[in-house]
Amino acid sequence: MNQEPAVNAANTFPCAKCGGALAWDAGKASLVCPFCGHQQPMPTGVVGHEGVQEISIEEGYAKAVKGYGTPVQSIQCKDCGATVNVGDNERTTKCAFCGSHQVLQVENDANAIRPESLVPFQIAKEKTNGSFTEWLSGLWFRPSDLSRMSKVQEIYGVYVPFWTFDAQVHSEWNAEAGYYYYETEYYTTTDSEGNTVQESRQVQYTRWEPAWGRRSDFYDDTLICASKGLPKELVEQFATFNTKLLVPYNPQYLAGWRAESYAIDLHGAHGEAKGKMAKSQEANCSRDVPGDTHRNLFVNNTFSAETFKHVLLPVWIAAYRYKDKPYRFLVNGQTGEVKGEAPYSFWKIFFTVLAVVAVIAVIGYLVAQNNASKQEKKKKTDTEEESPKKKKKKKSSDDEGSLHRFHDGRDQVIVAVPV
Repeated sequence: MNQEPAVNAANTFPCAKCGGALAWDAGKASLVCPFCGHQQPMPTGVVGHEGVQEISIEEGYAKAVKGYGTPVQSIQCKDCGATVNVGDNERTTKCAFCGSHQVLQVENDANAIRPESLVPFQIAKEKTNGSFTEWLSGLWFRPSDLSRMSKVQEIYGVYVPFWTFDAQVHSEWNAEAGYYYYETEYYTTTDSEGNTVQESRQVQYTRWEPAWGRRSDFYDDTLICASKGLPKELVEQFATFNTKLLVPYNPQYLAGWRAESYAIDLHGAHGEAKGKMAKSQEANCSRDVPGDTHRNLFVNNTFSAETFKHVLLPVWIAAYRYKDKPYRFLVNGQTGEVKGEAPYSFWKIFFTVLAVVAVIAVIGYLVAQNNASKQEKKKKTDTEEESPKKKKKKKSSDDEGSLHRFHDGRDQVIVAVPV
């Protein structure tokens, strides 16, 4: 969705000393004049503070204020589809989200819902310098020439659109609760000497019983990203946005910054949020089922006291290209948390897997050789222990068969006895 036509937002807020265009400075957390250095502080607040309001879903578009409250110019990327609002005096030929040069000015949508609140940029651009190189150096299985070929020409601070939803969710559930019990089972096996013996073991069984229950949970600020320029799975990796630090929307916060128009409208975002809450409720109800396990869980949810806000959250975005494919590097403008995309090296992964297989094969060979050596040694030992017994048995047999002759004085055999 697009926004309304534009003048540079910064020009709307002249410096009280020299008349120059003020811009929001993330490092100083105030409006700063780049010409004379004059600082003009901005009011701050938290969720629940006067000025930050939740809007009921029923009232929706009817009550929500429209537009940004200051003229802006909208630029749309033909590649990724993102629509970014910039100042009238700012000329851009490249998309901040994918690095494409296929951008053009488009007409604004004056009926777009105005942001209710935002989190101002708190991480200055200077602090993001070096983060990209450091991030790349910590990656595994990436192309060796990635650092050389992936060129980040610019990093942009963009207010990314989000919706937040609150709701009271009452859930009624039913399921089959499973309780484990054990019975002794007897079976026959063969011991090391080849004898058949009887053994016993404990076998687990499950007893199923019907179960049901109910619970009620409140969801506060369930976030739904409404950006089209950023991959959803990448944005959702950010775990450190703190919506408790939202401040009432003021167009002066956008002075000198870009703001993306939301691509997911209120209706679509509301359905997504309810699905997210329902999934969370199913997990909660699953933990409520008694017993050791369960099956056939069914949850019926009733939503009430539903409200929403359209908010802007700060993200530093660096789009770089590797082999003509766009990748993105993000820095949370509130906390400094880093997330990003990077290509994998097929050959690095292939040779690593090959090396692991080779190591496993060598270990398996050595183990087999060791076992064979032990068996050979055992066989030799058994043979050596058995040989004296055979010799002794043979000698005994020979002795039993030998006769001693006793002669009397007449050279006649009197008797023959075994020795």
